[in-house]
Amino acid sequence: MRTDPTTLTPATARALGLVIGVVADRVLGDPARFHPVAGMGTVAGRAERALYADTRSAGVVFTAICVGSAVALGVPGDRRGGIVRCVTTAASTWAVLGGTSLARVGGEVADALERDDIDAARALIPSLCGRDPMSLDGPGMVRAALESVAENTSDATVAPLVWGAIAGAPGLLGYRMINTLDAMVGYRSPRYLRFGWASARLDDVANHLPARLTGAVIVGIGPRRGDALRAWRRDAHRHPSPNAGVVESTFAGALGVGLGGTTVYRHRTEERPRLGDGPAPTLTDLHRAVALSRRVQVASAVLAAVSTLVVRRRQSP
Repeated sequence: MRTDPTTLTPATARALGLVIGVVADRVLGDPARFHPVAGMGTVAGRAERALYADTRSAGVVFTAICVGSAVALGVPGDRRGGIVRCVTTAASTWAVLGGTSLARVGGEVADALERDDIDAARALIPSLCGRDPMSLDGPGMVRAALESVAENTSDATVAPLVWGAIAGAPGLLGYRMINTLDAMVGYRSPRYLRFGWASARLDDVANHLPARLTGAVIVGIGPRRGDALRAWRRDAHRHPSPNAGVVESTFAGALGVGLGGTTVYRHRTEERPRLGDGPAPTLTDLHRAVALSRRVQVASAVLAAVSTLVVRRRQSP
């Protein structure tokens, strides 16, 4: 007896959509052209030009309009049943995930440095983080790439999956817009100190649970689990970001390396606290970080799909 695909329960449709989207990201990577996240950035840039004022209230309005629009875009398909919800969730998941590209670029930085091609490695750094690549030597780029792989394992994969499991396509698209706004206006530069406040704080809230779930997964499946947990408990709060500190310290403990130090951005220089007990990371450690990131991504996808099924079934009468 055949099963009508439109009879998929909401929980099954959402869970299946998340899995299909993760597989699409792993097989296809990011779209080569017309990337939806780039489109979000374009729309947000236009909204910024129209709404900018050097006040927090203007930033609140800007953030609410951008995020609300992204959420609304995912609502119609998510309200439909069966195959429509599944396809909408799958397409949204593929659009917002960045785990495959993150691991690829992290590996390419390591490969370039192994060839002593400093210029090629510097050219890749802006694809990973906002640091000034000209301020970095070889060891500095290894550290920058590893810290970025750690932080973005949560931001680019775990967090979208968490919000997809909680709220489907609206959650996926809304989270990605929040993260995009933080990257655009969340820096504490003179222009964005007040205007970007709302976007930065909302990003902190949206990443609170995913960052801690990422840390828990690393402790659960990574190497040196005791060291990972110890570094999380001891060092995470020292980081200026309440969420990046969790993930970076746990990565540092799991890999047996020490992170932190002078960090140069376009608009400022920070002295980051030391995370972990080990020596400065090497190219081998960067490759290990990429491999660990991939494992965390897979585990998080399984957890997101399973939790969607379990929670929805418990909520059903």
